[in-house]
Amino acid sequence: MIKHRQIHRRGRRSHMTVSYTDPQVSMDLLRAVLQPSFNDDIMAVFKKYQKFFQKAAENVKENVGEDIQTDQLIKEACRNVLEHVRYKPLDEDCSQRGSPFPKKRKTRPSAALLSSDRPLTFSSQVKPKSDPIKREGPKWDPSRLNDRTTFVLGSRANKALGMGGTRGRIYIKHADLFKYAADAKDKQWLAERHHMRATGGKMAYLLIEEDIQDLSRSDEYKDCPDVRMDEMKPFTVPPWMVEKMQKAMEAQRDTDL
Repeated sequence: MIKHRQIHRRGRRSHMTVSYTDPQVSMDLLRAVLQPSFNDDIMAVFKKYQKFFQKAAENVKENVGEDIQTDQLIKEACRNVLEHVRYKPLDEDCSQRGSPFPKKRKTRPSAALLSSDRPLTFSSQVKPKSDPIKREGPKWDPSRLNDRTTFVLGSRANKALGMGGTRGRIYIKHADLFKYAADAKDKQWLAERHHMRATGGKMAYLLIEEDIQDLSRSDEYKDCPDVRMDEMKPFTVPPWMVEKMQKAMEAQRDTDL
């Protein structure tokens, strides 16, 4: 227990007193001592429910495609769990009446974990709400797609823009891009012409080469040393696939976001 006392200074200002120890400093010292135990308990809870997160992430990857990183999905879910934790104010449960200490604004558990000497491995920072995705203008006009339009695999575009270390990053970072999810017939055609490997039930996305080229010339990428546009390997597709792409673009464009 840390005691608080006043020290009287001798001399001309003999009546002046100074605080030897700030109460909040004392409480934070206690918090620092207990923080490892709090972290261990919280991690134990996450481990208890880990199988549910893992199963859900694997299901997402199976339905969406191999570009999805299950570890990243699980970390994001855990971060959201922390951000949505709520607890009763201290003065309802464990504070004493008539406390001489002023009430402090309470912080959420995630903020405390950030100051821990043993922080959790996932981030607990609150991400700002993203702007609405805009699917309009010439780039979302289905008539721009024809048998001369060139396309690239999403995985290759991801590498071309220097994001090869994070699969599927391009879909999150540039959600306004048109992407076409190839069906079984499309994937068979692509595999037979060696545009991609046979992926079984996994998803494969096609992006418009022109859109990726425009991104590469933007301020965000034009001076980036990791950009490798030779990774693209563009190709054209038959009219029957173009027709399906036009319908998909029209459907995505008219979807409420």
